[in-house]
Amino acid sequence: MVSRRKFLQLSAASLPLLARPSWAKTHIPLGLQLYSLRTIYPGHMEKVLREVRAIGYEQIELPGDMPSTYPADKLRGMIQESGLVAPGGHFEYTTFEDHFSYARQLGLQWMVISAIPDTMWGSVDSFRQAARQFNEWGKQLRDMGMRFAFHTHDYEFRPLERTTGFDIIVQETDPELVSFEIDCCWITQAGGDPVRLLNRLGKRVRLLHLKDRKRGFAPSTSMASADFHFTEVGSGSIDWPAIFATAEKLGVEHYYVEHAVIDGPPLASIRKSYNYLRTIVS
Repeated sequence: MVSRRKFLQLSAASLPLLARPSWAKTHIPLGLQLYSLRTIYPGHMEKVLREVRAIGYEQIELPGDMPSTYPADKLRGMIQESGLVAPGGHFEYTTFEDHFSYARQLGLQWMVISAIPDTMWGSVDSFRQAARQFNEWGKQLRDMGMRFAFHTHDYEFRPLERTTGFDIIVQETDPELVSFEIDCCWITQAGGDPVRLLNRLGKRVRLLHLKDRKRGFAPSTSMASADFHFTEVGSGSIDWPAIFATAEKLGVEHYYVEHAVIDGPPLASIRKSYNYLRTIVS
C-alpha cells in the first residue's frame, strides 16, 4: 500500500507534466538575438558568448553590426568554441547583397532584413519596391543554399491608401522565397494579435522574436522610443503559452529572445526571460 506521504509526493511530481500541454514536450532550443547584449559584447565577445550559453541558450541570431566588427572566420570560431550555434543573422537593407559571402562563410541558414529604411515607410510604391527586392534576394539566397526572411516592427502596420505596408509585402512576395520573422512585441505594440497573425501567415512564419510589452499602454505605430514599453518575456501583457502552441503547430523553426531596450543589467534580463520560457517549454 502506498503511504499518504508517498502518494502526495507522487501527485506533486506529476502536476507539472499534467499541466504542461502536449506541444511543450518537444524540446525547443531557445535562442538569443545578440543585439540584446550590444552594450557589453564589444571587446568581450568570447566571454559574453560563454555566458549566454551558461544561461541555457543554445542558439544566437547575429545583429547587423557583425560584418563591420568581426571577420567571419574569427566570429565563427568564437561561436563554435562557446557551444552555441548561429542559424542566421540580421543585415541592413541598403548593404544586404554586400554580405552574401560573409553569411556563407559563417555557415548561416538565414539572412534576415531587420527593417527597410525609414525613408520608405510612407508610400505604397516604396513597399512594393521592397517586395520586389525581397523576391529577388530570396531567389538569390535559395540558389546559394540559404533562406530569406523579413523582420516585422510596427511601422509596417500604418494605414497607406486603404492598405498597409505589411499587407503589400505579404501579398506581393513569393511564399517560396520570402519568409517572416514575427516580433511578438512589435505586433502587440501595433495593436495586433500575434496568435491571429501567426494563423494568418501560416508556414510563412519560420522565426519568432520574443520580448514582452508592459501592461496599460495604448497601441502605437510611431517607432518612437517613448512608446516602446518593452519588458522581459513573461513580465508583460503577451499570452506566451498561446503563441507557443500556435507556433509549434505551424512548425516555427527558431525562437529568439530579443531585448531591444530594457531596464537593468542585460545578462540578468535575458536570464529572466530564459527562466520564464523554460517554465512553459521543455
